[in-house]
Amino acid sequence: MQIYDERVCKLGEGPLWHPGRGQLFWFDILKNRLLSTKDGVALQWDFNEHVSAAGWVDDDTLLVASETALLRFDLRSGKTDQIAPLEAKNPLTRSNDGRADPWGGFWIGTMGKNGEPKAGAIYRFYRGEITILYPEITVSNAICFAPDKSCAYFSDTRSHQIMRQSLSASDGWPDGPPEVFIDLRAAGLKPDGAVVDASGCLLNAQWGAARVARYSPTGEFLDAIGFPAKQISCPAFGGKNLNTLFATSAAIGMKGAHHGKTFSVADVAIGQAEHAVIL
Repeated sequence: MQIYDERVCKLGEGPLWHPGRGQLFWFDILKNRLLSTKDGVALQWDFNEHVSAAGWVDDDTLLVASETALLRFDLRSGKTDQIAPLEAKNPLTRSNDGRADPWGGFWIGTMGKNGEPKAGAIYRFYRGEITILYPEITVSNAICFAPDKSCAYFSDTRSHQIMRQSLSASDGWPDGPPEVFIDLRAAGLKPDGAVVDASGCLLNAQWGAARVARYSPTGEFLDAIGFPAKQISCPAFGGKNLNTLFATSAAIGMKGAHHGKTFSVADVAIGQAEHAVIL
């Protein structure tokens, strides 16, 4: 276990390993900033509203989800261009968890800024259009995809469940209703961000439990990785061989040395390379 970055995030989220750049990006949602490091230098980009998740488009471009839009973000110039609005007329909500799918789409969830019940939703951006997939979501999380493209996973954290959604092999749209994959209600655990490794195991950050738990492709609990911060928010695989697990955390409401920092753990598993978003 190592501290990858000492900067304290009020609400760290959305870690993304850019495979072309060999670089980790992540967000501090409540401070409206995108963070990274390169060659030992800390990098930061400030926005005028909440930003929470991203996908990579090419070596110099990210698709960034903000509280009102999906944005094309140029890493060289810092310039943003709106690609599509995202609940732009609803001042009560913001973006939260998101990830690119294997077909070049981008799944993005929203939520109420104060966690208002059922105020958010989960959407898919695909071929220039945003389509709502699941309405009435309270806290959107755990969006990730199986390596064989068979399914997506997602969660409404308040439900204490992670859902499995079968996908069309041709274009990645949901095929049939979602089903419960992991039920954490009895344990009282809160599923936050998640990622699937190359073998199909799902690794889920569990809010308030100081851990990332690993589950088999059929949903059995395997083990858990502990962290020195209680509010671990989202994992991501990266590094040269995709064998480093990164994890963001949140300092909001916490007192202590390591809450809100970003962590790394070597040789947990081999991850998948993040898919590119097609604009």
